[in-house]
Amino acid sequence: MSDSSSSSLILALSCPDRPGIVAAVSTLLAEAGCNIRDAQQFDDIETGRFFMRVVFDRLEGARGVAEIRALVDELAARFGMTVSLRDAAARKRVMLLVSKFDHCLADLIYRWRIGELPMDITGIVSNHAREHIASTDLGDLPFHHMPINRQTKMEQEAELWRLIQETQTELVVLARYMQILSDGLSAKLTGRCINIHHSFLPGFKGAKPYHQAHERGVKLIGATAHYVTSDLDEGPIIEQDVERISHRDTPDDLVRKGRDIERRVLARAVRCHLEDRVLLNGKKTVVFTD
Repeated sequence: MSDSSSSSLILALSCPDRPGIVAAVSTLLAEAGCNIRDAQQFDDIETGRFFMRVVFDRLEGARGVAEIRALVDELAARFGMTVSLRDAAARKRVMLLVSKFDHCLADLIYRWRIGELPMDITGIVSNHAREHIASTDLGDLPFHHMPINRQTKMEQEAELWRLIQETQTELVVLARYMQILSDGLSAKLTGRCINIHHSFLPGFKGAKPYHQAHERGVKLIGATAHYVTSDLDEGPIIEQDVERISHRDTPDDLVRKGRDIERRVLARAVRCHLEDRVLLNGKKTVVFTD
């Protein structure tokens, strides 16, 4: 981040809780010539950790961004903080992974095109050929076909990781990418890889989960967006939603409604991450809503 950045910045932090954190942050920003526009905080009594997100403006005559960053680093060392400081106008670089079901991919691309999701898409990766997602208009977005099987899994993931690094991708989104990432790749993407799945897991595993749910007569269906970890579908949860159904709903109705839930849950989770609203808290997250 250079001093030529926009006047608004976002500071997100977490640290062991102790008196004086809010005062220290506020004093630092005031003395640096900044004005706080929005501030949210949370004290987790169970873990003894403190979380905070601050949006602030650099006023005329304020210290440069590099100076503010140095001051923040000093504060972080003093309080044992994990911090991020980012230009509010900076767009994160995002890679989208998909298999055959492209409803989440299409929704994310649409929201990106209308400006709802401020991100730069570094590429679309699929283990299936492009014609399998022909219903989604990719435009001139880079498309990478990376087929995979048991014998080629490690080579495919090495190529995927090379592409992530080469494109300087900051966030990977599994937009119904129906492949399990290895423990090694999951570890490399800790806190920057989001997955979406139906909330029936682990109750309804395998093929056709909505048909399984219909057979059991469920009354609620839902979806969960979470960070990817080596524990399959058990990473820190970012966003969830549900919808009530009835005996009148057919399996096709459940699939249709499920697609809608998956789309909106994933989009909300991605947006929260892009805006630095999600802070990791062990196996959980703290999500500062707008």
